[in-house]
Amino acid sequence: MLRRLLGDWRPTRLDLLLSLAVGITGLVESFGRQGSQPGQISDPVPMAVGVVVTGTLLLLRRRFPTTLLLALISIGLAVRVVAGEDYYAAWHFYSTLILVHTVASAAELRSRRGLAGLACVLAAYAGLQMQVFQSNDIAEVMITAVFMGVAYGSGILLRRQIDRTLRLAERAIRLEMEREERARLAVAEERTRIARELHDIVSHNVSVMTLHTGGVRMRLGEDHKLERDMLLGVERAGREAVEELQLMLGVLRGTGDPDPGASQPGLERLDELVTQVREAGLDVRLRITGEPRPLPPGLALSAYRVIQEALTNVLKHSPAAGADVVIAHSLTGLDVEITNDGTGDGRGSDGQRPGGHGLVGMRERTAMHGGELSTGPVPGGGYRVVARFPLDASAATG
Repeated sequence: MLRRLLGDWRPTRLDLLLSLAVGITGLVESFGRQGSQPGQISDPVPMAVGVVVTGTLLLLRRRFPTTLLLALISIGLAVRVVAGEDYYAAWHFYSTLILVHTVASAAELRSRRGLAGLACVLAAYAGLQMQVFQSNDIAEVMITAVFMGVAYGSGILLRRQIDRTLRLAERAIRLEMEREERARLAVAEERTRIARELHDIVSHNVSVMTLHTGGVRMRLGEDHKLERDMLLGVERAGREAVEELQLMLGVLRGTGDPDPGASQPGLERLDELVTQVREAGLDVRLRITGEPRPLPPGLALSAYRVIQEALTNVLKHSPAAGADVVIAHSLTGLDVEITNDGTGDGRGSDGQRPGGHGLVGMRERTAMHGGELSTGPVPGGGYRVVARFPLDASAATG
């Protein structure tokens, strides 16, 4: 039954500390002030028992605050009745303040539980005045009221702070989930866009392969019937593949996408891109190092899109006046570097608005070819985007 009543509740370290503090100080008070003179305790045993019971109950203060406050009033009355003395123990007053604070922090005042707690606090205060301080002057009454008011007010402030902290934590979790969802959608959208572009490239290449196969078949004589039949099979498979690709492309392509028959851009169209960006107001300086060689269409398209996205971000979200684009060809890969001279304007040092997903697309395109993307601020101002695409000799033939 006790397990069902308490549930998963466990006392905290603060509960244990308060319980020990009240218990130890109460026992010291009970036996340390033992004596027959006025202001002393003639029989400390009932007082000590009350201290032990109160200290134990304080372990449950956050679970049953209102009930324990009523129980504390009863304990105080029982100790006075059994001991038959006018001495009022300090540990009882300290415990009352602790439980008043706990009652105030347990529930909103406008709720039923909060109103019940307030009524219990008023009853505890009235009990103190009638049973303990009935012979004292008005100053003592006011001092007691101040202590009770501070304990109750601090409980209200604590509850409001806890509520505010919980709201902020929930909001942070919700914003983090929304950010992750937006990032996931951005990745999915970018991958769909990449798939559409690659389908265009693959469909074109398969069509060319099919046409070449048909041309070779037509040039073979009648004495190569087996070879002609094999090439015919390859040609039919190629046409079926093109039809399937076009069908899939129609599903992936949206109404606002470019014409599937249009050729996809590559590094050969960088001059056109640079001219457009310059006309938009950004001084772009293009430099190519190494010996250019034919690149796979998909890799060339990805490199072009990385440069396009980086320059677009600079135009939209950075105060930069110029940008340097360096394309480095090597035997082992292709490196693309875009560096702007902006210093940032509070919208993100990477030239993006907070929450933007421009880097998501660049990272997806780079990773698709086994490469890596690195971004970061440049010492002295500006921002750099570097995409590295690995390339072997066989893949470089295009």
